[in-house]
Amino acid sequence: MSICHILNNNLKSSLHFKMAKYKRLFLDGHSYYLTMVTHRRNPILIDNIELLRNSFRESKRFYGYSIDAIVILPDHIHMIITPKNVMDYPKIIKSIKYNFSRHFNVEEEQSLSRHNRKLKPVWQKRYYEHTIRDEKDYIRCVEYMRDNPLKHGYVKNEEEWEYMST
Repeated sequence: MSICHILNNNLKSSLHFKMAKYKRLFLDGHSYYLTMVTHRRNPILIDNIELLRNSFRESKRFYGYSIDAIVILPDHIHMIITPKNVMDYPKIIKSIKYNFSRHFNVEEEQSLSRHNRKLKPVWQKRYYEHTIRDEKDYIRCVEYMRDNPLKHGYVKNEEEWEYMST
């Protein structure tokens, strides 16, 4: 077997990797801190706030949940939700992203994998999830959310940011 053949086979096997399997924690009665980020951190959310609000309304038609706290920045959202059915929170995120993407016009190029899956380059594929364990954890998440517009330099005082409910 030639060295070229060996290198070629090694290259082929290294290109075939599996997507990480995330273990999500589903605990009845708990709230979830979630972060959704736009594709390439494209600052589209504030400019399309009504479309985003409609996407949340549409998701609430199918899934029962309360939004306990939320902050929307131009390129990402942090929120704490409490789903009625704990198994629904991934579906809630999918619904919000889907409804926003479905009505958002985008002219950006996308990767082959996104194209093959018929996904618009609007959102990052994944989202961050954290199960809130207790009141101290809840307060820590809310404080992080309140500080976020300040941290990113959008305002000088957290009360100035109108796209927040905590």
